[in-house]
Amino acid sequence: MFGQKIRRGAARPVGEDVSGGSDEAGTLALDDTDLAQTTGGAPRLDQKGLLRSEIFQSVRTSVLSSINVSATVMRSRELVEKDLLALVAEICVRDRLMVTAADQELMARELLNDMFGIGPIEPLLADDSITDILVNGPDQVYVERHGHLELTPIRFRDNTHVTNVAQRIAGSVGRRVDESSPMVDARLADGSRVNVVLPPLALKGTYISIRKFSKRSITFNRMVAQGNLSRPMARVLEIACACRCNILISGGTGSGKTTMMNTLSYGIDPGERIVTIEDAAELQLQQPHVVSMETRPINIEGVGAIDQRELVRNALRMRPDRIILGETRGAEAFDVLQAMNTGHDGSMSTIHANSARDALTRLESMVLMATRTLPLLSIRRQIAGALHLIIQLERMRDGVRRITSVTEVAGMEGDIIITQDLFTFEYDATAYNDEVSGRFVNSGLRPAFATRAAYYSLDRALLEAMRE
Repeated sequence: MFGQKIRRGAARPVGEDVSGGSDEAGTLALDDTDLAQTTGGAPRLDQKGLLRSEIFQSVRTSVLSSINVSATVMRSRELVEKDLLALVAEICVRDRLMVTAADQELMARELLNDMFGIGPIEPLLADDSITDILVNGPDQVYVERHGHLELTPIRFRDNTHVTNVAQRIAGSVGRRVDESSPMVDARLADGSRVNVVLPPLALKGTYISIRKFSKRSITFNRMVAQGNLSRPMARVLEIACACRCNILISGGTGSGKTTMMNTLSYGIDPGERIVTIEDAAELQLQQPHVVSMETRPINIEGVGAIDQRELVRNALRMRPDRIILGETRGAEAFDVLQAMNTGHDGSMSTIHANSARDALTRLESMVLMATRTLPLLSIRRQIAGALHLIIQLERMRDGVRRITSVTEVAGMEGDIIITQDLFTFEYDATAYNDEVSGRFVNSGLRPAFATRAAYYSLDRALLEAMRE
């Protein structure tokens, strides 16, 4: 088993459990209430009763001293799982530990998660109803389920355990997180986005924030069924993407900007070459010709950083049909506008802003970060010439993410950028309850990009959608 033999030793009594439960015979027995529970299809472990007990620490030490961990992780998880369960059972018999078969399975699963996954929060990744996993040190793990935060019974052994998990995540994508570089953005194998903050910046232990993405493809039909937008709105956005409009997706944290960008990608012709640029790669585009690039932080010598602006400039030399920037947050806004104004129509990006007008203001500020000598009027003219649509998203108090407005950039009047709302979401203030009530309102205006739609023979479909 694992190529090594377990060293036999005298049986020893296990002391009192950290939760205070000890049997009369001097060996530790776990209460039935401390066994695994299932919620939403994913197992939940009670670390107080099991994973912080002396039994688990004893079994874990014996297992790690009996196997070659480096060689073990080179095998598949399925092959290791069977052998590890038998090894845990043998250790329990050898040391005369009063552990049920269910507890042995839980301990084996926890050891597997430490070897192959991300520790005790690994089961939460399998729960499709969970969208965010928030680790606030070893003793507090929250999840967001259906738009609401819930405290889970998940616990880590100690802060070192949390830090080891965080470093394993960062190391898997070639990044590092330690005392000299205590913050990092990374991703998991399934594309989930991860942010890590280590002490001394984190006062209550290592913080890990994981943003999961749905394993199912999000389409406009599904978003309409969920109430994220209306059918005419979905049709107009499909047409805008198909006729290569430049789109800016605006909203707060967790409002669904990345999901919206993935959904819009369904309208891109499969024959186009798309270059994506992100801090931590998380876009899941459906096209066959996608070239993904990711920024690089400074190395241990304090050099070697590659930021988004450099990648945008390099992307222009890669013969892109469209450039998709995961998030505009700095001086790269200037280069993105240049790309949109020089033949790379159909480009997209996201930005943090509370409204479409705020998004334009923030974009102006970011361009000024790149070039302080450019007059504000010239910046606004570039923005008006580059952008066609701004999609504003909001995560509302009922947890539902909705498009609150689809705003078109219609040009300039004097030194002011002119915009018009094609669609808006109107709240029903008379029906205040846990669920937000309202309706999507179609302005009925003729979009300024109708001329562009005519070039792609989509003008009639566009005008019909605006009349619905």
